[in-house]
Amino acid sequence: MTSAPSDPIDDGGARHLTRGRVMPDIELPTTANQPVNFRRLDGWTILFVYPWTGRPGVDNPPGWDDIPGAHGSTPEAEGFRNLHRTFVEVGARVYGLSAQTTAWQREFATRLELPFDLASDAERQMQQALSLPTFATGGVTYLTRLTLAIKDGRIERTLYPVLQPGAHSRDVLVWLNELVSRKPR
Repeated sequence: MTSAPSDPIDDGGARHLTRGRVMPDIELPTTANQPVNFRRLDGWTILFVYPWTGRPGVDNPPGWDDIPGAHGSTPEAEGFRNLHRTFVEVGARVYGLSAQTTAWQREFATRLELPFDLASDAERQMQQALSLPTFATGGVTYLTRLTLAIKDGRIERTLYPVLQPGAHSRDVLVWLNELVSRKPR
C-alpha cells in the first residue's frame, strides 16, 4: 500500500508570476478548435494550469502517486465545470492549460462535459515564455499545478501551490467575487 503524497509546498517556482506581468503574445490551440491568446482577452480570465489527465484504462505516469500535487486534475476540472455559470456571472471566462495534446484534452473535455475550453501547450511555448514551474517523471516533463487570474492580458494574481484541487475552483471564485464586488468592471 502506498502512502499518500504530502501536500505541495511553495518552492518559489511561481514567484516571478507577479501582478501586472503581461501575458506572452502566443496563440495556443484549444479543444474548441479556436486558438486563444491570453494577452488579447479583455476582462477576467481564470487559467488553471494542470499537469496531466488520465484516461480510463491508461496507467498513471511512473511515480505519480508519490509526487506532491500531481493528482487532482479531474476533481479540479470538475470543480471549475460545476461553478462555471457563476464564474460567467461575475464576468470571468475559464480555461484549463496543460502540455497534453489537444486530441488528448478533447477526450477529457468531452468525457467530463466541460463547458469551457482547454488550451494545449504541447509545444511548450507558454511554459517557456512564462517560465512556468515543471516537474518530471518517467522521462516526461509536466506543468506544475497553479492558477493565473488574468485581467485584460495581465496577471492579477497567481495561486500557487494548489493544495486542494477539488476545492480550488471555489476558493478562486470566492476571491474573484470579493474583488469584483469591490471594484467596477
